[in-house]
Amino acid sequence: QVQLAESGGGSVQAGESLTLSCAASTGTIRPIYMAWFRQAPGKEREGVAIMSPGEIVYYADPVKDRFTMSRVNPTNTVYLQMSDLKPEDTATYYCAAGTYSPRWERGDGMKVWGQGTQVTISS
Repeated sequence: QVQLAESGGGSVQAGESLTLSCAASTGTIRPIYMAWFRQAPGKEREGVAIMSPGEIVYYADPVKDRFTMSRVNPTNTVYLQMSDLKPEDTATYYCAAGTYSPRWERGDGMKVWGQGTQVTISS
């Protein structure tokens, strides 16, 4: 069973940058899509970015051109580089792994989730 562990969250000012990491232990989920989600207080969880096994990345509209998802093999660590952060980016960010679904932004297809890391952006 794949296990995921996020790190790198913190508190920064608007306009600054943060990089989140997600380390995946060895597992048997194949093909494996990796994704980042976030959930703000009082709001539903939303997909941020998803990466295919071939490392093609799709970004949700609110983060396009500001966030970059990347992957380092063979460690199976994925990163989320976040720049020009806004107060509305404040949320708990989760890493997830699974298979692709057209409704991935709702979490469909994701089989393993990390514990989350808090990101707080102040204006």
